[in-house]
Amino acid sequence: MKIHCTRPGCSYPHNVFADLDNKTTLQTVEQKYCTSCGMPLILRGRYIPLRLLGQGGFGAAFLAKDRDTPTCRQCVVKQFQPTGDLTPKQLEIAQNLFRREAEVLERLGRSHPQIPDLFAFFSLSTPSLQPGKEDEFFYLVQEFIDGQDLEEELKSKGQFSQAQVLEVLLEILKVLKFVHSHGQIHRDIKPSNIMRQRHGRLYLLDFGAVKEVTAAGSASGGKSTRIYSGVFAPPEQIRGSQVYPSTDLYSLAVTAITLLTGQNPETLYDSYSNQWLWINYSPVSDNLEAVLNRMLLPVPEQRFQSAQEVINALNRAKVPQVKPQTPSLSAQIPPPQVQNPVPAAIPVPQPVNPPPAPINLQPRKPRFSLLEVLSGAAFTGFEGALLFIALGSLVSSVELGIGLWGMIMGGLIFAEFRRIIEKIDLILIAGITLAAVAFLPDLRDFPLENMIIGDVIITAIVSGAGAIATAALFRLIYQLLSRWL
Repeated sequence: MKIHCTRPGCSYPHNVFADLDNKTTLQTVEQKYCTSCGMPLILRGRYIPLRLLGQGGFGAAFLAKDRDTPTCRQCVVKQFQPTGDLTPKQLEIAQNLFRREAEVLERLGRSHPQIPDLFAFFSLSTPSLQPGKEDEFFYLVQEFIDGQDLEEELKSKGQFSQAQVLEVLLEILKVLKFVHSHGQIHRDIKPSNIMRQRHGRLYLLDFGAVKEVTAAGSASGGKSTRIYSGVFAPPEQIRGSQVYPSTDLYSLAVTAITLLTGQNPETLYDSYSNQWLWINYSPVSDNLEAVLNRMLLPVPEQRFQSAQEVINALNRAKVPQVKPQTPSLSAQIPPPQVQNPVPAAIPVPQPVNPPPAPINLQPRKPRFSLLEVLSGAAFTGFEGALLFIALGSLVSSVELGIGLWGMIMGGLIFAEFRRIIEKIDLILIAGITLAAVAFLPDLRDFPLENMIIGDVIITAIVSGAGAIATAALFRLIYQLLSRWL
């Protein structure tokens, strides 16, 4: 059996003990020690680390076996391992966070099927590698979720569909509703902290950054500890200000657009306009776009204030369209005249809360980004110059050549507008046209005297640059007019 040493900095943590392959020996042997550093390997005489699962700023996680169970069930052993030179105050905060994770798992894990259970929390004292000193390590043992986190799933399968992201949102929102109702805020929601079990159930992991909240919804104790994962955190968390349930909703929305687009979230955030520009990468329904954009607002009070509010907004899309029915013959017959009609002054009662209007789930047509507009203009100018030179060589009539050139360019512009050709297609088409102009015998007899292929390329590039400049100028004029009018 292979056992992994949990001492930080062990020069060779991999140990092999052939005698532990025997189940009887495995469950009765008192202890095994690392052959490299002497660290006790069977933690608390019970948990046997098999391999390293991952390492972060405050700890390492190991896949382990619990030899005190009949099947030696698998579990996860997390060890407190703060990195860097921490001050005593920072070390105390980190230790409290680790202990708090164990407390939260104990309270929440056994009460919700999508939060891992806590099995144990303990410390271990052992002689240090430095003579005369002793090291103390802290461990928690939790349920092992056999599956793949969403960050790994995104890498292996590609970006998620709208239906898949809706599933993730609704499932994790249910977990957050439970977590928030118990006075906790997760504060570190991201794809790597959402695990899909191999049977399909989604789990919310890593409660090491949880924060208790008051009844009013703000973080207790004023400012929060600055524990977060980069761009997934909202502004108030980055500033170290109070955190709220809407803090988790913001992080969940960043997770959703990351899964939808397959892009690094840093590329989706425009710091100049302080907005998330993600819709062009993955068109979704108007309803889902509106919900995610509200969750992504920089001001906490402007977002949804609870997980249930988001669930309600997403569920409105499930209201079926009610088609108007053709009135029956009896309905077309006017009712008999009433002798004493109801006075018109009596108001007709209206429903207090009318049912929400059905929302279209069809993906919206994506808008063209500035990059797409300028790259399209560059292609149009470059391709237009090449085609003009080629048709000038092939068609003897100037009028006919100009007409053909206009028809072809019109078709290309239409194909760009309808997204029939885009991205790599533009480069391929321009490359094929350039190769045809350069190497086909019928096209080498250019109408311009002494024109070589280098001149053709320069002409096409200048034409493309001119098209870019023209497109940028028109966009600038449009934006100025839209502000003034």
